[in-house]
Amino acid sequence: MGKRTPLYDAHLRMGAKMVDFAGYDMPINYGSQLAEHRAVRAEAGMFDVSHMCVVDLRGARTREFLRHLLANDVARLDGKPGKAIYSCMLNPEGGVIDDLIVYHMSPEWYRMVVNAATREKDLAWIRQHGAAFGVEIQPRDDLAMIAVQGPDARDTVHRLLGEGAVAALQRFSACEAGSWFVARTGYTGEDGYEIMLPAQEADAFWSALHAAGVAPCGLGARDTLRLEAGMNLYGQDMDEQSSPLISGLAWTVAWEPAERQFVGREALERERSNPPARLVGLVLEEKGMLRPHQRVLVDGAEGEITSGSFSPTLNRAIAFARLPAGEAETALVDVRGKQLKARIVAPPFVRDGRARVSV
Repeated sequence: MGKRTPLYDAHLRMGAKMVDFAGYDMPINYGSQLAEHRAVRAEAGMFDVSHMCVVDLRGARTREFLRHLLANDVARLDGKPGKAIYSCMLNPEGGVIDDLIVYHMSPEWYRMVVNAATREKDLAWIRQHGAAFGVEIQPRDDLAMIAVQGPDARDTVHRLLGEGAVAALQRFSACEAGSWFVARTGYTGEDGYEIMLPAQEADAFWSALHAAGVAPCGLGARDTLRLEAGMNLYGQDMDEQSSPLISGLAWTVAWEPAERQFVGREALERERSNPPARLVGLVLEEKGMLRPHQRVLVDGAEGEITSGSFSPTLNRAIAFARLPAGEAETALVDVRGKQLKARIVAPPFVRDGRARVSV
């Protein structure tokens, strides 16, 4: 038996099929993964993401610490309470320890959300580097987290929580609503909220969302949605052996100002002028399925699929693939011994319910 989120009993009541994920018993689906995916693209769906690790960082030198710890620069958030950035946390070799979101709530309080599977190593790394800055590091295990995503998500949440500050949030921003923390962020390519709330209040809110017509969705739909949206999955599309520069995440590295010496910068500087690989999108032009670790052949060289699945929105197989550096428009994918043609594209494949690549 794995660890359970505060919504475990709610998942069983709604008929979820449970699987192990990062040591937690989590819903993979509630009957039809395809229906859940389509509900998020067309209306609204909700996800239990309480397994994610929420960490509060407090202290007079917290900003200084995060400018050292992260490849992106929290100084970009100065004067913007509630604003957030997405960043990678790197090792000295430039590999990705984890990807995360950090919210700037005040000069001495930042909230970070890191992945469940990397929780322990992340906390150890943060504590190791935070000690010199006198930062208080507090995992918020008292909180649950529910993501509500889709074109109808915001209106539904507003009906339940009221308008006010929540309705006024811009994308990639957050606010406090009493003891709740509401962020206009997500992992599906649709608009919506990620809501952190006291664990004992999660079941009632989940039930209220369901009564309002929001579909419960599991990890299966979450994965196909994030892939369509061009969003990386840690452990597949990047890890401690791959840098942001070869993982489609160069945009998350803040090079300026040049004097900011974040962890991993020297290694990235060496790789910057000549990255050995690139992460691209693939759209399969033939019938077949794309899966992680399939070989990809392009211009006489070989790469590998990192994430792949069927896209319900495009009705095609799609993937991320790490290929050797260079330019090419097509590739061949080894699918069970057959070489199938795929088109190389720039993700995202789908955003805000609309296809971003031709099929």
